Amino acid sequence: MGAGKTCIGRELAKLYELPFVDADDEIEAAAGCAIEDIFAVYGEAEFRSGERRVIARLLDRPTQVLATGGGAFMDSDTRAAIRDKAVSVWLRADVDLLLDRVGRRDNRPLLKQDDPRRVLERLMAERYPVYAQADLVVDTTEEKPRATATRVAAAIGAFLAGERTAQPAT
Repeated sequence: MGAGKTCIGRELAKLYELPFVDADDEIEAAAGCAIEDIFAVYGEAEFRSGERRVIARLLDRPTQVLATGGGAFMDSDTRAAIRDKAVSVWLRADVDLLLDRVGRRDNRPLLKQDDPRRVLERLMAERYPVYAQADLVVDTTEEKPRATATRVAAAIGAFLAGERTAQPAT
């Protein structure tokens, strides 16, 4: 949440001349309502179930740049599907950068549960060890999304050329 998945993903898609797909947009289209409403009416567990199904469907499409939600990779089935069909990239960011970015929007259901810093720190403690299982780790900064996308593309190129472990690309 706030790492830049959508902005950087769009730029990466432009670099590769591929379609960009945001899983959250696809989930909203499938559900016929906003993610915030899905959380409010059905709860997080039901949202995650729908997210799993949508991402599995999206991974069966031709080559694309796919941005998943921040919690998607936490699901072991989703992680396995991504591992089998894609190159996964963790856009790692520190809490201050995330706070700055998520503070610009008010539609983050998880941030409405408590103080945003505490929520982000808790999510980072829970998620970062799992995110570290991604094929690649790229640190995000205040640089323009295009610059980060260029670093992501370079990391993907190195990975596809034979580097098979997660490596920070700073």
